[in-house]
Amino acid sequence: MTAPALDPAALSDLDALVSTGRRIGVAVSGGSDSTALLSLLAGRYGAKALSAATVDHGLRPDAAEEARKVAALCADLGIAHDTLAWTGWDGSGNLQDAARRARYALLSDWARDRDIPAVALGHTRDDNAETFLIGLARGAGLDGLLGMRPGFARNGVRFLRPVLG
Repeated sequence: MTAPALDPAALSDLDALVSTGRRIGVAVSGGSDSTALLSLLAGRYGAKALSAATVDHGLRPDAAEEARKVAALCADLGIAHDTLAWTGWDGSGNLQDAARRARYALLSDWARDRDIPAVALGHTRDDNAETFLIGLARGAGLDGLLGMRPGFARNGVRFLRPVLG
């Protein structure tokens, strides 16, 4: 099996940051996609150029243990890691939407506090297809069917999806 190709546009953005001494953030859930992204970026840029964060939404019993495993992996690789806890779910409204908004708010705050201008996300082509199908099932309009963007800004931080393709 071959390693996934990294998106040239995202790499250009990340290369530019690293060349000026800036660190790159990596959101690592503990799943295979984000863990592979962490490994790919560590191989390309080295551990000192990266900082990783795991968001524990507190919604699944295994989430805290998964965050500890990511922290241990990062420690083994020499990559700084933080676990960001969300405790804001009040049981009302759309859980998935609330969790997504909280995740990006936590990651944005974390990145700004550490002077990290960009955070890499491990979303892949399969995630993009799933997003499209969910939107189709919900009767989304054209904007909802466009799929995931390779990059976007939120709360003053750039988010990049270098393995989306």
